[in-house]
Amino acid sequence: MDPVVLREFCLALPGTYEDFPFGPDASVFKVKAPGGAAKMYALSDLSAPDLSVSLKCDPLLAEQLRAAHPEIVGAYHLNKTHWNGVSCTGELPDPMIRDMIEDSYDLVVASLPLRDRVMLGWSRLAADDDS
Repeated sequence: MDPVVLREFCLALPGTYEDFPFGPDASVFKVKAPGGAAKMYALSDLSAPDLSVSLKCDPLLAEQLRAAHPEIVGAYHLNKTHWNGVSCTGELPDPMIRDMIEDSYDLVVASLPLRDRVMLGWSRLAADDDS
């Protein structure tokens, strides 16, 4: 996956915007419903020669992915229980990386209040009670 595709894929997810709270080299992709709080679901230095992306992941799945794929490790400078660092240099297929981005997005959106999930048009947990 190349940096342009990674950026475009993230920005295509509803409510996503790119932010630079850690400096101009660190693209942080956040999801936010109008009037709601923003939450990060992806982080990448899109200009790095060896492109990688940090993604939120269910802890049990994170362990399984790391055991099965040397290209997936605990994310640098993030809670390694909940965040994976994923190499985008060609060893992992793009559809797998897209799935991991969507999973990260879904985990973060699932933690938003019901009204925010509904505003984003996210239906997977929209029928659940507000948590």
